[in-house]
Amino acid sequence: MLKTIMRVAAVAVFALAGQTALAGGHAAKAWSLNSEASKLAFGSVKKDVIGEVHSFESISGMVEADGTVTVEIDLTSVQTNIDIRNERFGEHVFKGVATAKLSTKIDLDAMDKMAVGATEIIDIEDTLSFLGAEIEIEAEMFVARLSDTKVLVNTNDIIFLSTEDAGITAGIDTLMELAKLPGITRTSPATMRLIFDKVEQKAEAAPAAPVALAVAAATGDVNAGKKVFKKCKACHAVKAGKNGVGPSLYKIVGADAGASEGFKYSKAMAGSDLVWDVETLSAFLAKPRKTVKGTKMAFSGLKKEADIENVIAYIVSKSE
Repeated sequence: MLKTIMRVAAVAVFALAGQTALAGGHAAKAWSLNSEASKLAFGSVKKDVIGEVHSFESISGMVEADGTVTVEIDLTSVQTNIDIRNERFGEHVFKGVATAKLSTKIDLDAMDKMAVGATEIIDIEDTLSFLGAEIEIEAEMFVARLSDTKVLVNTNDIIFLSTEDAGITAGIDTLMELAKLPGITRTSPATMRLIFDKVEQKAEAAPAAPVALAVAAATGDVNAGKKVFKKCKACHAVKAGKNGVGPSLYKIVGADAGASEGFKYSKAMAGSDLVWDVETLSAFLAKPRKTVKGTKMAFSGLKKEADIENVIAYIVSKSE
C-alpha cells in the first residue's frame, strides 16, 4: 500500500509538471495543496460481495516558486470507518510508517499561463524510485484551471492497484486472518482529487499561528460539523439526558468532565478534574487517550483541526 500511495501522489505531481511544457519565462508563484478540498480514496471488497470505501483524511503539499514539489500523505490518517481496522492498517499494512512523501522539482510557467476554464488530459509515463524499488507510473490525469488562483488535478479514469505490486499481500493476509474473513480482494480501485491554490511568496517569517481554538465554536461551520458528528452519533447524542454508549453531549462546553447525570464514567474520566472548555474538548477530540489516560472511549480521534472546530460548533448549536 505504501508504494501504491506514492504512485498516486506521484501521478499528481507529474501532472502538474506536464503543464510546464507549454511555455517558458519567469517563475510562477507558489501553489499549495488545499487539504480540505482534496481527497485520496481507495476501495476494497470482502467476502466477494461487500464493497467498502476508505480514504486518507490528511494530505498536504506545496509547489514552491522555484518549482520544488513536496506531497505528503499522513498514513496514520487512514479512515476505514472502523477504529480497530485503522489501527491494523497502520501496524500490518503500513508497518508503522507514518508518512508517504514525494519530492521533485518542476518548472511552473505554464501553470500561470493556462487560461481560466481550460482543461487538459495528460498522459503520465515515468518511474519513481522509492525504498529501493522502481515504481512505474502510467496514467491519464485531468487538469483544469478553475480560476486565476485554483487548479484541479483529478484521475481521468479509475486507477486499479494490485496488492502484489504494492508489496502488501502479506499485510492484507494478516487483516483477513484477524477479521476472520474468507477473502479480501487483491486489486483495489483508487481515485484522487487534488486542488492547488496559488499563494503569494513573502519574506520568510515565523509560521502563522492556527486559528485560536478559543473561538472555534463561533467560527466553526455548523453544517460541516453535523457531517463530522456522524462519526460520534453511534455512541453520543446531543439531546439533554440522552446517554448511550457514551454520555450526552448536550451543553458539554463549560461543563465538568464526568458530570453527565446518569452515565457511568471510567475512573480516569471521573477523576480527570477537566472542565470542557473549547481548548480541552479540542485536545480530547484530537487525542482522547493521550488527553485522558485510561478513558473508555474507543474512538481514536479526529485528525483535522477544521473537523474539530466544526463538530464543536455543531454541538454548541444543539445546546442552545
